[in-house]
Amino acid sequence: MTRRRSEDRARVSVREPPLSLAAPDGAVTTKQIADVSIPRWELERIWTPEYLERLARTYWRFLERISLGLLRVLYTPVSREIVLVRRPLVLLRFRAPEYEIDEDGDGAAVTWRIDRGLLVIPRGRGRGFLRIAVRRSDRPGPLSDLTAVTVTSEVANFYPMIAGSGRFSRVGRVLYRTTQLRLHVIVTNAFLRSLARLDLVPSVVGALEPGPDADTRAPEAGVNPAAQASPRAPR
Repeated sequence: MTRRRSEDRARVSVREPPLSLAAPDGAVTTKQIADVSIPRWELERIWTPEYLERLARTYWRFLERISLGLLRVLYTPVSREIVLVRRPLVLLRFRAPEYEIDEDGDGAAVTWRIDRGLLVIPRGRGRGFLRIAVRRSDRPGPLSDLTAVTVTSEVANFYPMIAGSGRFSRVGRVLYRTTQLRLHVIVTNAFLRSLARLDLVPSVVGALEPGPDADTRAPEAGVNPAAQASPRAPR
């Protein structure tokens, strides 16, 4: 524990309990929030579109590692797939990420829209999303040399297959809350806490990495920066 704390470059506090909502039609929304205190100079170094993309990649890498390799994230130019060991066991298929930078430059988000998968009931295909958002604040952290950042992980309008439909839905929703949802909350909380090390790995695609002659200004608010860059082929 002492060694890990010495390696931490930020302080993370996960807010409890997470927000969890269920709509009458079976859609569920879960939101988890962490408050991160980070040295101001460190934040200025990483507060770029490139590091937003690296944060997204870090999330997928964490998922692969915590599952001991049972879950793999496969990249294509138009999708991200979470597979159990290998295809055709695609648990979730997301569309390509959408990146947004707020006009004031103090907030940003990456959104993956849920397409389909074994964990999604057919009527829920193409209706939900996974989003990771960050927002900085001028509010000082616990120490004068730290600044505050809020990191939010949200799954919205998700229709879980395990919840079922019809007569089974009442039992299925309880089953979902006690298994899949609980596991998701545990994994996401662990991911948020792991951000204390600020170990944001390079992106697989590298769509937002500045080239030698690239304009490094942030993309316009509400615009997908990946559409403005020249994405490389996935490695």
